Amino acid sequence: MTPTAMKIDFVSDVACPWCAVGLNALERALERIGPDLAVELHFQPFELNPTLSVEGADATAYLKAKYGLDDARLAQNRAVIRERGAAVGFAFGERTRVWNTFDAHRLLYWAGVDGPAGSQRALKHALLQAYHGEGRNPGAEDVLLDLAAQVGLDVDAARRILRSESCAAEVRAAEGAWHRAGIHAVPAVIVDDQHLISGGQPPEVFERALREIAAQRAG
Repeated sequence: MTPTAMKIDFVSDVACPWCAVGLNALERALERIGPDLAVELHFQPFELNPTLSVEGADATAYLKAKYGLDDARLAQNRAVIRERGAAVGFAFGERTRVWNTFDAHRLLYWAGVDGPAGSQRALKHALLQAYHGEGRNPGAEDVLLDLAAQVGLDVDAARRILRSESCAAEVRAAEGAWHRAGIHAVPAVIVDDQHLISGGQPPEVFERALREIAAQRAG
């Protein structure tokens, strides 16, 4: 990281719709602030549904059971998320199933360590679009390799990662560290290892917080 760059850790799960809202809102905030604020954005793992099998589960039944929702409340929640997504340029589509996202986190970790500059960020956006926009399985090897190719990652290397245990221990360690740090809901945005911005906030909230932090750093 360059000496003046602001470090932003975005703790999230591919399966989290509010993480899609929050990331796009954060991106809009960074666009508003402009290039005068140098940032390094890192994506950190968090699993909402770590015990899901590779086959996944019906989304409606799973969400109703997990959060104690009836049909009306679930429909209302989905409508709110679609509205908030549209406001920051993210279009939610139909998603009928929920899936395990651990392999997606392994690929994201690898992209952040060994991928070209910006590839982890691009992969995160691609995963969120594939899952929430197109209803694709972020745990399926063919989907992950397709997205890796889209963002310029080495597909053969990505395949080797997915067909091994590579990056598994590192992802588990990172998840544990964030839990011990008190992160139990996502998205969570941690700036310079000390400032926490919780939830899928609107762009203006992220912009105001980042400007305030930047002013403190400069002062």
